[in-house]
Amino acid sequence: MTRHRITGLLGALALAAATLAGAAQPAAAARPAADDSGVHAFAAGPSAEPPAEFGTDWHDPLTAAPPVTRPATRSCEVTVAEARFRDYTPYTGTYAPPAACGGTWAKVVLRLDGKVKGRQYDRLGHLSLGGVEILRTSTPEPSPDGITWSVEKDVTRYRDTLSRPQPVEMLIGNFVDDTYTGVIDVKATLTFYAADRDRHDPAPDTPDRVLPLTTPTVTTPRNTERLLAEVYATGSGGGCEEYWYMTTPDAAPYSCKASDGPYREVRISVDGQLAGIAAPFPTVWTGGWSNPFLWYVTPAPRAFDVQPIVYDLTPYAALLNDGRPHRIEVAVAGVPAGQSGWSTPANLLLWQDEGRAVVTGSLTRHEEGDPANSSRWTPATPGGQHRLDTEGGHRLTVAGRLDTSHGRVTTTVTRAVHHTSAHRWTEGENQDALTATWTDEESVTRGPATVRTARTYTMDGETTLGAGDRLRTVISLGDRAETSTRRGGRTVDRTWLDDRYTGDASYTANVPREQRHAVGTSTERYQVYGSQTGRGCYDRTLTTAQGTVTADRRRC
Repeated sequence: MTRHRITGLLGALALAAATLAGAAQPAAAARPAADDSGVHAFAAGPSAEPPAEFGTDWHDPLTAAPPVTRPATRSCEVTVAEARFRDYTPYTGTYAPPAACGGTWAKVVLRLDGKVKGRQYDRLGHLSLGGVEILRTSTPEPSPDGITWSVEKDVTRYRDTLSRPQPVEMLIGNFVDDTYTGVIDVKATLTFYAADRDRHDPAPDTPDRVLPLTTPTVTTPRNTERLLAEVYATGSGGGCEEYWYMTTPDAAPYSCKASDGPYREVRISVDGQLAGIAAPFPTVWTGGWSNPFLWYVTPAPRAFDVQPIVYDLTPYAALLNDGRPHRIEVAVAGVPAGQSGWSTPANLLLWQDEGRAVVTGSLTRHEEGDPANSSRWTPATPGGQHRLDTEGGHRLTVAGRLDTSHGRVTTTVTRAVHHTSAHRWTEGENQDALTATWTDEESVTRGPATVRTARTYTMDGETTLGAGDRLRTVISLGDRAETSTRRGGRTVDRTWLDDRYTGDASYTANVPREQRHAVGTSTERYQVYGSQTGRGCYDRTLTTAQGTVTADRRRC
């Protein structure tokens, strides 16, 4: 990716500061390095006395997120990629599954280890096997002395892809010259954990087939009885779509324009008919909001592990089971026509009915509400702020039936998305603030069970450029989700997640490193409760100051 810009002036100032500071301006993000929380740096304990200012080195990146749980069984490790990225040339290679751990795995864990030093932007990257994207990530911005980080991800659901040899492609697009010196050095491995046959544990419920949507046209197996699509949607690649939530209609005097304002919606269609909607996650990359000092140690939620949007397309399985090719397409509503900036690689996950060669049925219901999207610009009074208030939303219900070998199964999917935001800025954009909330509520009823998921994403931040070119950003971010499963009229499972980040950082722009006097604090608290977490309760808080970890507290 190219540099992030939150506004024209502030983005330019941040780029200048990054150049002088030896810290690159953003391009995308990456996931934190790993200690016991899965994506954490190898780190010493909390520092009792943080420095008064940022120096030339800081703590390796880490997050408060939980580690990937691992079974206590025999394991085998395979290296799938090892490369030093200095340009936009992808790494290519081959993958073969490990013979020593058999073909039945209790879990497969992907790990990415990286290191970089000098000056560099944050960069967006991906790893794919056989065209199936299994990781979308980005990089932290380095210190002059260098950092290391790692990312871990449970990739057991790609068992079908991992079960046979595959071509490998990995790319973290980068640019290196005399100023931006950071070469991104990474290694990706897969660790396979063998199933414990003595314990007779049930095999993980993984798809029978995984198909990459490398083209819009796809032909699925005719006995498909469950169908999910996953889309790794990111606003990236430089320009205003990296800050899509800050864009304004053409009439408003702001440096990032979008004709319909900041409302975005990720849609998936089957043969031209809308089949799924979702709210995109407002990812903040590691140079975001014109202030990389916020993210040097603790990145924003999901910045290093871009999680796919998942759509349940089972109501369309009967239509797709006719043996003919069909078009499945992804689009982002709200992006100005002809404008780039979004990446939406997608995979299809399919479960097949072993008792039927062909599963028949029909799409029985398709109800779409009218999409809503309105922005109201209030011009600034002399010495005051402009304001853009935006509200949008959409609702979709689809249902279908399938006649399977184990009876007729009806699946109903209802999803509703909503967005509200208030964007405030001054003439010249020396003050720029956003308060925004996105909700994405989904209900899937399949047979006797109903799974409801309520997601809420929040962003509340302000960047100011004050006297003496002192730039300050104060921000809070939230990633919350509650999932419940009901069967027979009672709740049988519930999981609750709450990931909150707060940060406050400032520096003097347009001066040499020794004069910028950068300071910054951050806190991330990650909480998960419920049986699906594998541990019942997880609660960790990380606090940093001037690039050091000052507290690491666990409550469960």
